[in-house]
Amino acid sequence: MNRNGVRSSLIGISLTIAIWWLAAETVFAGVGVRPDGSGGAIPNPLQVVTQMAEDGFEFYFRNGSMTIIEASIGFLWGNVLALGFAAVALLVPRLENLSTQIAVITYCIPIVAIGPIVRLVVGAPGPGEPAGAAIVLAALSVFFTTMVGTLTGVKATDKKMLDVVSAYGGGSWQRLIKIQLISALPSIFASLKIAAPAAFLGAILGEYVGGPDVGFGPAMVNAQQSLEIARVWGVALVSGLLAGAGYALFGLLGKTFTPWAMVSLR
Repeated sequence: MNRNGVRSSLIGISLTIAIWWLAAETVFAGVGVRPDGSGGAIPNPLQVVTQMAEDGFEFYFRNGSMTIIEASIGFLWGNVLALGFAAVALLVPRLENLSTQIAVITYCIPIVAIGPIVRLVVGAPGPGEPAGAAIVLAALSVFFTTMVGTLTGVKATDKKMLDVVSAYGGGSWQRLIKIQLISALPSIFASLKIAAPAAFLGAILGEYVGGPDVGFGPAMVNAQQSLEIARVWGVALVSGLLAGAGYALFGLLGKTFTPWAMVSLR
């Protein structure tokens, strides 16, 4: 990122904090305040940071590690299945419509609504174990994005390059591996960049119904029940930062492994 990009980011963050602080002290100052004058639905940034310091690193590390594990497992399985379905659709064109319809169904199903059903199917996790519901919902959150991104990237392959492989006796498998997959890598990494935050969000939603005793989901539920509003905001803020870190990580990987895509954009 150049200096102008860093400067723009700092200005954006500063404006966001300023608007948040102003709203907390004015428009939403009396919202959710308890009879004793404490609380408030929107604490100011200083209150959130103070609460985060009181909770300590161990609190966020313990809960965040579990959510990251669940999101990572779901991210892996969801993307493996998405790439597998995309490969089947490309190798067997008759199955493309079926594969695409399955992807659309996973996208259209509200994961919040099916969370309790998934919980009943996979069961409750043991103490300290990842929640199966969180893993499943994380996988569902990434399937559509990766599959559609892969198909789009593959279909954008230069036809002349495919004709060269066919002219030398290559079949659909050789065209897929040697030409189409490489051509689709920028689109795949772009999809993974979007899928990473989606998997993290899916894992947190799955924790709400999955029944784990550790994770950002139960941490927010417990904070809500005990009316620790600043803690809820702190967990939400850290969750957003981790999701953004996943987005940035796959953006960096995309730049590293597909440098030709960056050159073409200049």
